[in-house]
Order: sequence, then C-alpha cells, then structure tokens
Amino acid sequence: MAHTLPDLPYAQDALAPHISAETLGFHHGKHHAAYVTKMNDAIAGKDEEALSLEDLVRKAAKDGNQGLFNNAAQTWNHTFYWNSMKPNGGGAPSGDLADRIDRDFGSFEGFKKAFADAGATQFGSGWAWLVVKDGKLDVCKTLNAETPLTQDGVVPLLTMDVWEHAYYLDFQNRRPDYITTFLDKLVNWDFAADNLAASGQ
Repeated sequence: MAHTLPDLPYAQDALAPHISAETLGFHHGKHHAAYVTKMNDAIAGKDEEALSLEDLVRKAAKDGNQGLFNNAAQTWNHTFYWNSMKPNGGGAPSGDLADRIDRDFGSFEGFKKAFADAGATQFGSGWAWLVVKDGKLDVCKTLNAETPLTQDGVVPLLTMDVWEHAYYLDFQNRRPDYITTFLDKLVNWDFAADNLAASGQ
C-alpha cells in the first residue's frame, strides 16, 4: 500500500511569525511531498510496499539502497520534525524529561548549548537530535537524510531540520537565529516527553 503525505499537525500559518506559512507551504507541500512520491515510486509493486515506514527506512539502510533510503528517511524525518514543533512552543520542559536533562547535560542551559551547537556545526544539510540511548539523554547530528532510527538502541525524542529550505525564506543565512527561535518559541516538549516515556528507557 502506498504511503501518504501526512497532514501538518497544525495550520500552515500556525507557527508564524517564527516560521511562515510560505516556508511550510514549500517545505511540507513541496519538499516533503516529493520525498513521499519518490519513495512510493521506488517500492511500487515490490515486497517493500507492505513494510511500515520505519521498517522501510531500516531495510533500505541495511541493504545499502541509498536512493530509497534517502526518500524514506526524509519522509520519516520530516514527519518527526513537524511534531517536534507546536504553536506557542519553546520554553523549558517539565517532569521526568526536565529532571533527566538536568542530570545528563548538567542543566537546561547545558542542553540548549549542546543542541544549538549540533545544529550550527552540521556542515551543509542535516539534522540535530535529542535522543535516548541506554537510559541516557544525548544530542547528536546527522548528515542529509541520516537518522538515529537506524542505530540500535537509540530512540529519537526530538529533531530540528537544518537543511536550508527549513529556514531560508524566513532567516536567510542566519541559521543560529533559526536555532534560537526553534528552542525559545517552537520546540514541542510534550512530544519529546511522550517519546521518552514510550521508549521505556
């Protein structure tokens, strides 16, 4: 069965003025949609059609099928990214997630610095991630379509897209300003907390 482009979890203008409706129109309606279309074209009539998106990403990575991996992983990464933001987001987390951020990064400010550095120092296109592995929170970055989904025992909690098309219409070349805005105004801590609880770690 063909995969479909998921709807945004909020209205296209809901993240304005931080991320504009124009950016989401292009990013979701053009870039994300193209990944879904190319992925479906690559698996049409094949056994892979029956796989979940997560299993398809992992199989493509294991098989070294770079073309399929790029489109399947980008389909998954983008859906995860939309949910990593929400209107009136940002601020600090609470509960168990906040306690574990303090434990594993020294403080919330320590986490923010590590996450911002990951996004700012990702050369070219890629992603910054908050993940949990072996019961410990960590920050990592990935290149292009790479995703922690393919790493054994690593559970992604939150991501930030640092491909230029994620921010260029609104921030031009000011990636650090986009990163600050993501953390202060957009990040969806409820989504990260739910992923942490579901991880069982």
